[in-house]
Amino acid sequence: MKRRTVLTALSMGALGMTGLAAARQAMANLERRDDRTPALFVGHGSPMNAIDDNPFSRAWAEVGTRLARPSAILCVSAHWQTRGVMVTAMDRPRTIHDFSGFPDELQRKLYPAPGAPGLARKTAEQVKTTAVALDYEWGLDHGTWSVLARMFPRADIPVFQVSLDATQGPASHYELAKELKALREHGVLIIGSGNIVHNLRRLSRQHPDTGFDWAIEFDARVKDLIDKGDHRSLIGYPNLGPAAQLAVPTNEHYLPLLYALAVKDEKESITYFNDTTTMGSISMRSLVIA
Repeated sequence: MKRRTVLTALSMGALGMTGLAAARQAMANLERRDDRTPALFVGHGSPMNAIDDNPFSRAWAEVGTRLARPSAILCVSAHWQTRGVMVTAMDRPRTIHDFSGFPDELQRKLYPAPGAPGLARKTAEQVKTTAVALDYEWGLDHGTWSVLARMFPRADIPVFQVSLDATQGPASHYELAKELKALREHGVLIIGSGNIVHNLRRLSRQHPDTGFDWAIEFDARVKDLIDKGDHRSLIGYPNLGPAAQLAVPTNEHYLPLLYALAVKDEKESITYFNDTTTMGSISMRSLVIA
């Protein structure tokens, strides 16, 4: 199955009103929060969600309309892996079309949000567990802009990205993420963008609106651990049984979840939206921390 075919299908899973209803409930919980900016984990799925009208993209739009306007957005995307940690520090990040074989409408889609060079420098300075290099080449990949194009379509909020250091394990990513938590006190919306279950080799068009048993099992296990606040077990996800090996064959889409959880305060609650598994092997489960 061609990448374009399977990823386009990922944007078409049916949620009915479930995604919107859950998104509205998640946003209703924000009315009870303090002044700390929320944090999100977003299952981003196909880049086609940036232009398709479907339950996933409608839920993203709902979240965007309910959120108080952040001063800036920091996104940790599955699609930017580096050796060492980098943070984008340009004034005008480019829109990266890091895919091929999709419709011209998607290839032409731009998200011309300003960058946040001052915040990038501040982030690099405040992280003590590792060196953070300023990057002037990357931009916004589709793990970031495909989501933001629906949440904040005006593209007028500064956006910057922190890369995933491919040389480090989950525990190191979690510890780094904890050092980003203070940004929430300054109006920065932190978003981890990936997928809890992400196995492109196992995608099935025969399962457009559900998942294989192992995908559903792993997604449910992760949710249970999130609800219990058992971050240690989530960091050690390879030990969660055979389903983990199928659900997370490579960890770049799973790691952004750890970034969102690491910036959570103990007193904050978690609300889920888009909590479905699609195409057999992709979980679109997303969450709001507030």
